Amino acid sequence: MPKINITPFILLSVFYLVIDNYVLKGVLVLAAATGTNSNAADWVWWLCSFGLLLFFLIVFARALKERKMKAAFKIVLNLFLVLLFSKLVFLVFLASEDVYRTINYLLNGVFHARWLFPARSIYFSGLGLVAAVASCVAFLFGVTAGKYHYKVHETTLFFDDLPDAFDGFKIAQISDIHAGSFDNVQEVQKGVNLINEQKPDLFLFTGDLVNNKADEIEPYLDIFKQIKAPYGCFSVLGNHDYGDYITWRNADDKLKNLELLKSYHRQLGYKLLLDEHQLIEKDGQYIAVVGVENWGQGFGERGDLTKALNGLKPESFKILLSHDPSHWDAQVKLNAIKIHLTLSGHTH
Repeated sequence: MPKINITPFILLSVFYLVIDNYVLKGVLVLAAATGTNSNAADWVWWLCSFGLLLFFLIVFARALKERKMKAAFKIVLNLFLVLLFSKLVFLVFLASEDVYRTINYLLNGVFHARWLFPARSIYFSGLGLVAAVASCVAFLFGVTAGKYHYKVHETTLFFDDLPDAFDGFKIAQISDIHAGSFDNVQEVQKGVNLINEQKPDLFLFTGDLVNNKADEIEPYLDIFKQIKAPYGCFSVLGNHDYGDYITWRNADDKLKNLELLKSYHRQLGYKLLLDEHQLIEKDGQYIAVVGVENWGQGFGERGDLTKALNGLKPESFKILLSHDPSHWDAQVKLNAIKIHLTLSGHTH
């Protein structure tokens, strides 16, 4: 059993408590304005703060130990992130007020010899609270119903050197399924139905089939294999597909998980492109679908674009599948061989 590195836990706890201490200043302003006892508000705040932090750390440590993100962990994680994000929104308003108060302090001191720091305003704290609540509601919607709030984005692209046979060719792209986050089979089916309703000529998936483990996609294999396109379905891997974000018993288990995930791509009917390309033929003309393993700054630089392009004519029309869009800035646009279109995901 690998040891759990506690350093990230310590850093997260310090960050969390510093944020809470700062946000508390605005909370106490609002408490005083409503006649609430400040000492009572202080105690309640820190009891809730330490309680949530401790609960999260215990559940998180257990998930790492068991190497499995159970439903309870996902609920706690989402709750923790929702509250942390909301507090950061509140903090922005308090920090803005502190800048304003500091400027006032300096101006009054220099020009009027009144070196008195202005008190906090209930208006800044009130606005911060409203914004924090609004962001909390939006975040909760996003991690519950929002993940099934599908929307089709249609874009028409023009290329002077596109082979004539592919004029009007329709491509459907989706990305970042993160199957481990699903909890409603019927809603997932609706999404797949929506894809097929577009009647694409070509279907492309740009990575992150799962959150961490290959078995997350198992309940949805029969659904996603329903996606069909006459000129094929192609896919690449994303940063989450490699299992980098959980603890494994050993390197062999991690590798087996990746191989299992690759086999699931095959079961889905997707041609998984691992630093390689595939020619698509229509009426005697060709385009190339090129796919690289995940290459992302800070998220694993695995992909080999040169290898993927090997054997292609420089003038061939190319569509590159690369999960992380940072790859485009770092390598793709600088490449000596022209890439006509790059499709990515990752940023959600």
